[in-house]
Amino acid sequence: MDNKMKLVFPALSENEQFARTAVIAFIMKVDPTVEQITDVKTAVSEAVTNCVVHGYPDKKGEILIECELLNDALHIKISDFGVGISDIEEVLEPFYTSKPFEERAGMGFTIMRTFMDSFELTSKPNVGTTVSMVKRLDKIA
Repeated sequence: MDNKMKLVFPALSENEQFARTAVIAFIMKVDPTVEQITDVKTAVSEAVTNCVVHGYPDKKGEILIECELLNDALHIKISDFGVGISDIEEVLEPFYTSKPFEERAGMGFTIMRTFMDSFELTSKPNVGTTVSMVKRLDKIA
């Protein structure tokens, strides 16, 4: 089954649950396993939280989620149009956080990479950041 959706919403922490629920509702037609649902929910939550906390630290903005079901896989792109990242290698290091004073664990990207089958991070300073992830939804016998 091939299907697509786009969702744009304000980068507010209270919208993290909405985003997670919308993506799960989108994939329910393919009857994902509980583990697949949990993995997707966790990765989406981490990506949206990063957009809210890091993408727009001093201003309001929007988050764009694009999903596509293609050949038994969910392709997700989550983007902000905020401050961007100047050193991608640094932020991909486990436990790295740009906000240690807020008691951030620095594990968001590590969690996304662990729970998804494919992960890519692209960013440009003052343009924004996109996380692209794929989760296979095929059934394992």
